[in-house]
Amino acid sequence: MKRLDNPLISPSDVRPLAPGFEVIGTFNAGAARLGQEVLLLVRVAERPASEPGCVAYAAYDPKAGRITTRQLPLDTPGLDARDPRVVCLHGQVYLTSISHVRLARSRDGISFSIGEAAAIAPETTTEEYGVEDPRITRIEGRYVVNYSAIASVGITTVLAQTRDFRSFERLGAGFCPDNKDVAIFPEKIGGRYVAFHRPSSGFSPRPAMWLASSPDLIHWGDHRFLAGPRRGEWDGSRIGCGAPPIKTEKGWLEIYHGADKGGTYCLGCMLLALEDPGRIIARSKEPILRPEAACEKAGFVPNVCFTCGAVELDDGSLVIYYGGADEFVCGVATSVEELLSGLL
Repeated sequence: MKRLDNPLISPSDVRPLAPGFEVIGTFNAGAARLGQEVLLLVRVAERPASEPGCVAYAAYDPKAGRITTRQLPLDTPGLDARDPRVVCLHGQVYLTSISHVRLARSRDGISFSIGEAAAIAPETTTEEYGVEDPRITRIEGRYVVNYSAIASVGITTVLAQTRDFRSFERLGAGFCPDNKDVAIFPEKIGGRYVAFHRPSSGFSPRPAMWLASSPDLIHWGDHRFLAGPRRGEWDGSRIGCGAPPIKTEKGWLEIYHGADKGGTYCLGCMLLALEDPGRIIARSKEPILRPEAACEKAGFVPNVCFTCGAVELDDGSLVIYYGGADEFVCGVATSVEELLSGLL
């Protein structure tokens, strides 16, 4: 496994969509092949500048049809602005940044050109605080994209589809809030679509991976627990799916993320039975990738490696694209065989 010349994409490479905003993160990119190109759908987080003595936040206003900003004086009663990621006011949480999805293209999977416009931007009530962490699955001649929609009403997973990455048709929310870390399998199993998902609740404070199936990508049921955190291990606090699973002769290879109690995010692998992905054949005892490089250890959220996509290149290598420190798009080259050998 070899890190590429990281970071591949940095906030300084992208101009903000909104005037007066700054890009603070380019990370957690979904990945796919289209013809001879590698395409990334990159999460771009941008925030409004705060006026002196204030903290600012932004949100999509569906009535106005645009992103609006608000400046809150730091001495506002009930305001908690200690965390740079969020603003808390009388129990309500607002994000200091708002995310959209930008398309990046590459011939070699390493050097990317980044579009000037948003590929997917907030445009509904359930996307009030942004759209995040897209994953791409090629299935039945189309590309299905799922992403987290963030709003005051909760976190849902919205599905969209495209054939050319020029236009996207929203299919609607597939999972009730709060739910994220969804990835769809690249073929039906037993005549049904299958996906990972990760429900969250206060009753279960250690988020885990579940499976669900659907006849049409819209109506999901047959929910089954798959795997949870392992206490005291590198993935002892929470786990969730990463890239959509890869079909191999040995089983479905899933690259997932896990976090320990200190908040360090690493990547590991699972191998699932082909006909019954609810059966785990093997699981990484140690991470395949842990934060070690500067762009993984220092950034908007330090000590994070988090993947949403991987693609196989023409030379047979597998490039895992991952977010470094919630700020950068990074990549590491490996192979399916290398990952399988570490499991079996």
